Amino acid sequence: MDYKQAGVDVEAGREFVKKITDNVASTYRKGVLGGLGGFGGCFEIPAGYQQPVLISGTDGVGTKLKIAHELNHHDTVGIDLVAMCVNDILTSGAEPLFFLDYLATGKLDSNQLAEVINGIVIGCKESGCALLGGETAEMPGFYKLGEYDLAGFCVGIVEKSQILDGSKVELGDVAIALASSGIHSNGFSLVRKIIETQGLSWNDKPMELEGKSLGEVCLTPTRLYVKPVLSALKSELPIKAMAHITGGGIPENLPRCLPKNRSIEVNLNSWIMPTIFQWLAKTGNVNQEDMLNTFNLGIGFVVIVPEDSVTTIKDHFSNYDIDTYSIGKVIEGEQTIVFK
Repeated sequence: MDYKQAGVDVEAGREFVKKITDNVASTYRKGVLGGLGGFGGCFEIPAGYQQPVLISGTDGVGTKLKIAHELNHHDTVGIDLVAMCVNDILTSGAEPLFFLDYLATGKLDSNQLAEVINGIVIGCKESGCALLGGETAEMPGFYKLGEYDLAGFCVGIVEKSQILDGSKVELGDVAIALASSGIHSNGFSLVRKIIETQGLSWNDKPMELEGKSLGEVCLTPTRLYVKPVLSALKSELPIKAMAHITGGGIPENLPRCLPKNRSIEVNLNSWIMPTIFQWLAKTGNVNQEDMLNTFNLGIGFVVIVPEDSVTTIKDHFSNYDIDTYSIGKVIEGEQTIVFK
C-alpha cells in the first residue's frame, strides 16, 4: 500500500502548486524575497520607519463555506478570507504587507481550489499585500468529498507613534459608519438555519431581493476597506479610532476601539438596514437584539472622528463609492454601546 491508496496524492499537490504559482506571484510587492517553494516566506521590512510595529491577524470564513460548497461557487470566499484578516489589522492603522493561507480538503480538486486561490489573489491585490505563501493539506476521511476549510494570516506595519488604540477618543467625537457589502462573513449559522427551517433553497429569489437569489446575495464577498482608509490616514484626516464590525455585531466590536472611560450612543434610525437583513429578521422571526448581536446590519467598518471633520471624512469615502452614516457620538461610560 502507498500514500495515494490511503487517499493522499502527493503528485497532484505538486501540480496544484505549479498551477497557481504565476497567479500568486502577481500579488508580489516590494519587500518580497524569493518565491513559492521555500519552507517560509521572506519579506523585508520597508525603509523609512523610525519605530516600525508589526500587526498580525488571523481569521476564517466560517460556515459561509457551506453555501459555496452547495452551490459549487468558489471564486468569492477567497476574497472573504483576505478581507476578514486585513480589515482587522487595519483598525490599528496598519498597512497590510503580506498574507498566508491554510487550505485543507478531503481530496484535492485543483480546479476548485484554484478558484479559491484566485479569490485570495484578488483580495490581496485590492489590499496591496503579497500572497507570500500558504499550505494546502489533503486530509482524506476528515472532510466530505468536495468540501474544504480555509484560514488566513496577515501581517501589516505601522509607525509606533501612529498606532490607533482608542486613546485619542474624546467626548463628542462622532462615529461614522462605512456601509458593508452585505452579510460579509459572520452569522451564517443563523442564515443557514433560517433557510433550512423555512424549506427554502439558495436558488430561491424572495421578492425583497429584487431578482437576486439567496445564494447570490449571501456569497457577495466581504468589502475591503484597506485602500480608502489608508488613503485617509496618509492624507492626515483626523481618524482617532476604528472598528471592524464582524462576529458579535456593533455591540461587541464598536466598544473595542474605545478607551475605558468612554461609550458610544448609537442612533438605530441613522441608517437603513439593507433588505437582506430585513428579510432574515422577518423570515426567521429574529428579534432586534439578536439581529444586532449576530449581523453587521449594513455597517462593515466604523471610524471615530472629531465632530468638525465629519463632512470632510464623508466626502473622502464617497470618492470610493462607499456610503457613510453618522450613527452616534462618544459619551461617558465604560466601553459600552447605548442604543436609542
